[in-house]
Amino acid sequence: MKNQKPENLITVLDAGSTKSCVLVAELQDGVLRYRGHGVERSLGMRKGLIAELGPAAEAINRAALTAERTAKAGIETAVVGIGGTHVRGMNSRGGISLGSRMREITREEVRAAVDRARSVALPADREVLHLLPQEFILDDQPGIHDPIGMVGNKLEVNLHLSTCSGGVAQSVITCANRAGLEVLDTVYEGIASAEAVLSADERELGVCVADIGASTTELAIFFEGSVAHTAVLPIGGDHFTNDLAVGLHVTVEEAEYLKRTYGHCVVTAIPQMNEIEVGGNLTISGGQPARMVRQRFLAEILEPRARELFTMMRDNLRQGGVLEALGAGCVFTGGGAMIAGLLDNAESLLRVPARIGYPVPLSKMPEELVKPEYSAVIGMLLYTHRTQVRKASEEQGLRSKLKAIFAGSF
Repeated sequence: MKNQKPENLITVLDAGSTKSCVLVAELQDGVLRYRGHGVERSLGMRKGLIAELGPAAEAINRAALTAERTAKAGIETAVVGIGGTHVRGMNSRGGISLGSRMREITREEVRAAVDRARSVALPADREVLHLLPQEFILDDQPGIHDPIGMVGNKLEVNLHLSTCSGGVAQSVITCANRAGLEVLDTVYEGIASAEAVLSADERELGVCVADIGASTTELAIFFEGSVAHTAVLPIGGDHFTNDLAVGLHVTVEEAEYLKRTYGHCVVTAIPQMNEIEVGGNLTISGGQPARMVRQRFLAEILEPRARELFTMMRDNLRQGGVLEALGAGCVFTGGGAMIAGLLDNAESLLRVPARIGYPVPLSKMPEELVKPEYSAVIGMLLYTHRTQVRKASEEQGLRSKLKAIFAGSF
């Protein structure tokens, strides 16, 4: 089955509310190339969380088997995405004194400063997903991104901690294990999406990535190149669909179809006389007879939900102290970002420019994956690759240091 050395393959899993996706890439000469993927409808999920382990693991297993077939390689390990309202972000500051004499900063000092900053009291059930240094402060000089090799007496760090519920994260890991995958690492999906859709300029100027999934919207805010704030809002694309299902008295399947085909989040953008047929498609309308409905009626249902989402988002960014820091505006991605008129609401409520974020395509990747709903899973690959490269270069540095030490001792 395997015609590839497993260390050249990177596999990621995004177990979302509506779909479970396994994506495989190979690393060739430092370049990530698409190898295969599998997508299955998620089972056993409720509001973005795993409600039943068995069916959820089954869906992941099927997606993994499809990915193995298309990749023509066995998959044994994976990096898994974590999302949902249990994910929370917080900022912390800490540091170390290096004594009265000036000393050169090494990786050990950096690690000690980060450890001091991360030692905040977390509730018993919380786990740290990411430790993201925002800036280092050396002898009260701020704005340093990499202090290694510099000289000083006191090193401090501003840190962003992304935390999640230990129990929820463990459920996702257990599910992946049951599906035959060993979990190597976990990544917050908001940060993964940012990896796939943001430019370096946007990260510098200040930008908010909002990944609108089925049941939640995951936020990651960058400023001066670092993560400044992360949060998850309890509204996603399914809320828009359910509002239509209730308002139009149709099935959820038909509501989803109507949302994608005729939905709009700005009432005045729809001509008053426009009418659409509802309930005619017997396969998805639950056998209801067709009737005509004003298209504006859909917008009258969708616009308030869009305004609720962006009001909630504005309040969250304001509380996090980052609302004024969005020099490059907002980038919306995820399947829920594709509702027509959504960006207009975002721009009017947040008062910043907004755009749809499409993921960077990998080499040889099929066209069908270059869609906002695959931003998180593609971003997880890019994030994993970047962290692997960083670890390898750190190990390389350590190895050459040890060599030099041993060479000097003979």
